[in-house]
Amino acid sequence: MIIGFIGFGKVSQNLVKLINSEDIEFITSAENRSYKTIENIKKSNVKVLDSFKDVAIRSDILISANSPKGALGVAKDFGKYTDGIYLDLNNISPDTIFEINKHVGTLVDGAIIGKVDFNPMLYVSGNMSDELLFLREFIETRKVSDEAGDASKLKLFRSVYTKTLSALLMESAEIARNNDLEEEFFDILALTEGDDFKEKSLSRINNTLNNSKRKSEELEEIINYFTKEDLVMVRAALEKLNQ
Repeated sequence: MIIGFIGFGKVSQNLVKLINSEDIEFITSAENRSYKTIENIKKSNVKVLDSFKDVAIRSDILISANSPKGALGVAKDFGKYTDGIYLDLNNISPDTIFEINKHVGTLVDGAIIGKVDFNPMLYVSGNMSDELLFLREFIETRKVSDEAGDASKLKLFRSVYTKTLSALLMESAEIARNNDLEEEFFDILALTEGDDFKEKSLSRINNTLNNSKRKSEELEEIINYFTKEDLVMVRAALEKLNQ
């Protein structure tokens, strides 16, 4: 089996490590990639082809793991070349998934939940999602439904909570720091939230700061999709990230 990647960021790098099988070959391309991405490809056990079109043609499973704003364009450009499953793992709204489904006949909607480098869980939905359940041998995989878009909905529900919470943590910690009470702030929260609360909170804050552009795009996807919902906190979180 051949698994191809369109894009080779953190998600792709860690999937190569997790799906460890002599029966699976990984391929990608360095076409129009940054120096950093090319270096990451060299460090991974991945065969490099001349173009992403070649990757799409040869893949039994083609994985798109890019940015939310680039997901539809990637699907339009390369989804038409694959006869295999097209697994979209981008943090995008169900509307974007539905649009991708117009261009890719073998789409499976996917969502990686948790830290991709530490025991993550893969949720899949779509009428071909059963064909990916063999991945349970390498990564905990759950089928949501036969409807493409359901995995993305679950991912958005989670993001409503986690990204809004991250923005609140950033602001609370900043206020405490400005008053020279940051250490004490985390200590009193740990009394009710658990001993590892400070460690997890600082990790969440750092991850948010280091990926603020991508997380802002994900919040925009939420706002654009749930137009009939009251998203006061989500909009406030987006404003905080944009600051």
